[in-house]
Amino acid sequence: MDYKKSGVDIELADRFVDRIKRMVGTTHDDRVVSGVGGFAALYRMDEKRLLASSTDGVGTKIKLAIETNTHDTIGIDLVAMCVNDLICTGARPMFFLDYFATGKLDIDVGESVLTGIVNGCKQGRLALIGGETAEMPGMYAAGDYDLAGFSVGEVFQTDLVDGSTVKPGQTIIGLASSGFHSNGYSLVRQLLAKVEDTAKREELTREALTPTKIYVDLIHSLREHMGTSLTGMANITGSGMLNIPRMNLAYSYHLNELPKDIPNVMTNLCQLSGLSEFELARTFNMGVGFAFATDKPEKAMEWLKARGEKAWLLGTVGDKEAGEVFLAGQKL
Repeated sequence: MDYKKSGVDIELADRFVDRIKRMVGTTHDDRVVSGVGGFAALYRMDEKRLLASSTDGVGTKIKLAIETNTHDTIGIDLVAMCVNDLICTGARPMFFLDYFATGKLDIDVGESVLTGIVNGCKQGRLALIGGETAEMPGMYAAGDYDLAGFSVGEVFQTDLVDGSTVKPGQTIIGLASSGFHSNGYSLVRQLLAKVEDTAKREELTREALTPTKIYVDLIHSLREHMGTSLTGMANITGSGMLNIPRMNLAYSYHLNELPKDIPNVMTNLCQLSGLSEFELARTFNMGVGFAFATDKPEKAMEWLKARGEKAWLLGTVGDKEAGEVFLAGQKL
């Protein structure tokens, strides 16, 4: 079973984005620095400052939260999915807004979800300044709900990370994820359903609900330590390792191998899927939740090790096949 058979067509979604770019661009003025396609949009405020913004949801991981009546962590995922994109620009998160939609509001569930959002905002150093709660009978089945979020940050021009200093020969370092984060759950849920042992399935389901790791504090401290030698950053979200070229699409990225020491739930479900390592790397984060390029890998790894952070030397930046990713010499 692969992601497409589970009901999600990534290639179709990519074609949709390409199709709407020109139409979206007709709304831009000369203060729009970057829009569709990056991890976060950039809008110039003045000669020194830019606003960065990102929006996202949690996806079908919410179905697991509903099925298990575990609502107090899904809000962390919501914040994480937004701010982990935002910080790829070098921005400091400032504030967050949420959108909670349901057929019939359950106050206890809503409060539990909000508890997670508040927790996520505290981890991500954002102020939760507003949001919207929408009741839409007939739109959602009983007990169902959906979430979306919107984050805004600020970055000074001198601190902007736009990938322009990513160069061939630099090293790609991966930071450990907490699990699947909030991507690939249409496939994850179908794989969980195939686990015949009830106790094992319940254990893996609990692990699959582990909240997405928020990298705000780690990346901010790492940038203070590394300075300009940290040249590009990528949130490893939907499409897995194919996110790495979004640092700078001018180059190829060559990965030696994927990490072996990954979360238990990921090991079990990846084996159950029967998919090749290459297909898995195009779908899941495979234990790597965030990646960056640097020309001083020893300095970065020494600092990360001293902080107790799990990290790997994933590979190097190449000089041709623009925007392509290769794993052990084979194109993903």
